[in-house]
Amino acid sequence: MLSKAAASALTAVTILASAASIPVFAVNEEFDDPEDDKVSQNEVYDDLLNETPLDAPNVTGTSYILFDTQSNQVLMGRNIHQALEPAGVTKLMTVLLALENLELDDTITVTADMYITIPEDYVTLGITEGEEVTVHDMVYAALLQSANDACMALAIKTSGAEIQFVSEMNTRAQELGCDPSTCHFTTCYGNGDITNTCSVEDMAIILNECLKHEEFTEYCTTFQHTMPPTNIYGDTRIISNTNRFISTQEYSYPNYTGGLTGYSETVGFTMASAASKNGRTLIGVIFGATSSENRYSDMINLFEYGYSGFQTISIESSEFTPLYNETISQIEGTLLKTDLGIIDSEMEFSDYLTTTSYRVALGSSNLIDLSDLIIDSQADDQNFNIPICKVYSDGKKYIVGNLRLHIGIKDKVVEVNPEKHTVWASLKNILLTIIGVTALIIILMVALLYYRNKARKRSDEEYRSRSKVL
Repeated sequence: MLSKAAASALTAVTILASAASIPVFAVNEEFDDPEDDKVSQNEVYDDLLNETPLDAPNVTGTSYILFDTQSNQVLMGRNIHQALEPAGVTKLMTVLLALENLELDDTITVTADMYITIPEDYVTLGITEGEEVTVHDMVYAALLQSANDACMALAIKTSGAEIQFVSEMNTRAQELGCDPSTCHFTTCYGNGDITNTCSVEDMAIILNECLKHEEFTEYCTTFQHTMPPTNIYGDTRIISNTNRFISTQEYSYPNYTGGLTGYSETVGFTMASAASKNGRTLIGVIFGATSSENRYSDMINLFEYGYSGFQTISIESSEFTPLYNETISQIEGTLLKTDLGIIDSEMEFSDYLTTTSYRVALGSSNLIDLSDLIIDSQADDQNFNIPICKVYSDGKKYIVGNLRLHIGIKDKVVEVNPEKHTVWASLKNILLTIIGVTALIIILMVALLYYRNKARKRSDEEYRSRSKVL
């Protein structure tokens, strides 16, 4: 017996009769290309932005975003696609390229180009020409103190010149999925150039990639780093973390795992931060905060609401197996009086889905949505991507996967997944049959020879007995 979800979906697969009483299905172009969305999650990526919970925190600033790294979903935000100046948060892109292209124990020989163009009122570590420093120490200086000369040193070490490095920043950002219409870096450290822009969404993508490097979190959460003497500077340098999540009691946040802050006169205060709690990692980015303090308090409120107001659930394919079997059986039944049959089918899923905690508490059902599945009975070969959904009790539907369906002429049909029937499998069955028949023939021949020999011996014994009597 079909479940309610399966039955309601399958009613959409109907047979229409032509003038010649031939079963006819029409074609729906939405699902006829298997390359359209491997797993259709576009509908849920920023779907939660359409909902505004009454108890959601009020974030001050021009734009902000809260992003779940497991499900790759935007939980909350405002103006997430607006191009703004990220200011010092730009350094995250520089650090990412350094971690990807340099060894931490590489030596950097300081040149004047690494500091001479930096404005005097900008934060610097104070490296000097000819000094030999390590990538390890420059990354610490960039992340803990937002040292602009340390960023220039990393950039020039990586690419030879800042202009070349900036080009590589933009190329890498696009590779990660940043929007080229909003993400356009012109500096490696954020020098107040209003043409150096990205959106909060772009920066969330960049920070998410930084988190894939284990040492990144170690650097960002270090309270203080001691840089040893160099060939020119004879004393140690103490590099203290200026991020208030680490350096203060008032804004201390134990779940903080990495990020940077910035400021410029044109955009105001900026921040990109990541936090991990109970196995979930969230990323928050705020551009245009009205004060340094507000961005910290707003970010903590964002994170805490993200952990309490939303839940991320894992999508287990096994829970959809009964529905899959019912659906395949029903489609096969519908195709019985046609020349078509299912050649192949398989399910593909996203790993996670995030929705509101309230919705999760209501409960959900599973659905393979056949409402737009219309098959052309005269087409020899057809492929469909059919949405697999979770439907919550409030009516909210999320696409969490695809059922890939390949329909063709029945003489091409082998067997539906999960146990695919191949040409070798067919040959194997034939060979096994031949071997069985051959074995049976051999057994019969052996038995025949055995009884013939036995009969011959018995005849010989009778002949010898008669001879003795005579």
